[in-house]
Amino acid sequence: VQLVESGGGLVQSGGSLRLSCAASGFSFSSYVMSWYRQAPGKERELVASMSPAGDITNYANSVKGRFTISRDNAKNTVDLQMNSLKPEDTAVYYCSTWVFNRYWGQGTQVTVSS
Repeated sequence: VQLVESGGGLVQSGGSLRLSCAASGFSFSSYVMSWYRQAPGKERELVASMSPAGDITNYANSVKGRFTISRDNAKNTVDLQMNSLKPEDTAVYYCSTWVFNRYWGQGTQVTVSS
């Protein structure tokens, strides 16, 4: 299982970023895909997840209405569109899936300046 994130960066408060995760090494369309984040000094937390068919989503309360998870099962990718970003969204964002074990990407830094 390999997960590779891209799309992080520095953005001003109120701005937008789109993260992408390219997956390989497993049957992508059969598994839940998730985005987590970890801010300095804090525990890693679930941001959003999507069912294999893309018909069920789950979001952390802190990002509901601002973030949107999507997936393309033909391309083996899962994206996270982040709008109305806040300084408290600053964190390393990780793509993740559970295929008998929890797998993580290398993470991508998102920094939101006030």
